[in-house]
Amino acid sequence: MELLDYDFMRRALIAAAIVGVTAPLVGVFLVQRRLALLGDGMGHVALTGVGLAFLTGLAPIPMALIVAALGAIVLELIRYRSRTAGDVALALIFYGGIAGGVFLTSLASGKASTALNQYLFGSLSTVSTEDLYALAVAAAGIVAILLIFGRQLFTLSLDSDLAHTQGLRVVRLSMLLTVLAAVAVVVGMRTVGLLLVSAIMIVPIAAAQQVTRSFSSTTVMGLVIGVVSAILGLVAAFYLDVPPGPTIVFLALGAFIVLATGGWLARGRHAG
Repeated sequence: MELLDYDFMRRALIAAAIVGVTAPLVGVFLVQRRLALLGDGMGHVALTGVGLAFLTGLAPIPMALIVAALGAIVLELIRYRSRTAGDVALALIFYGGIAGGVFLTSLASGKASTALNQYLFGSLSTVSTEDLYALAVAAAGIVAILLIFGRQLFTLSLDSDLAHTQGLRVVRLSMLLTVLAAVAVVVGMRTVGLLLVSAIMIVPIAAAQQVTRSFSSTTVMGLVIGVVSAILGLVAAFYLDVPPGPTIVFLALGAFIVLATGGWLARGRHAG
């Protein structure tokens, strides 16, 4: 394939595969807990990290990771240590994050504003070897944590009251899940972009739910949809010369439409 002749495309495809796996892995818990918009909030917090990196001259991915993780912790503290409702707390973090990102980027050099678009919508050519190492480490951390705490997070996602009665530390687990969402957002920001990365966390899982009946089967199918959408969307972006974020999301949405239609037709035949 022609696109494999380019080093930047090989790096981008590896990054897309990493995103396609890790984002739905976290997203399945968010969907189960009805926190589908949490990824959007974490994306805007990560934007502040990117702006801070531009201003200080530091690497954007580690800085975004640190700021997003801190934002996730602050969000949970606001939710559980005050009377602020969950959606209001998320809105506070959401607006504060995007304001911080735009403000800090404006204070940086003139080129920073142009570079910011690459993080907002994804870019084919900006994934470096160092980025791949950072993304691989972050993704490995997500997988390791889910292997250790996956059952507890599953119980929390089903019913927080049930998790509490079973002696689980609900607040700490909620904070852990929010931090994982923040890390997944940073993993996907290079290829999908901060404004759209939440979609690759949520849409593949929502699509899988149309035809699956168990948590495990939903997770597996969501991973497949996520990986296929990320890789094929990246290939389409290469040939169409457009940012990869929208094409990846369009493919995931296409999978949702196809599976939702197929599930509806199957249920209709079964009912008949």
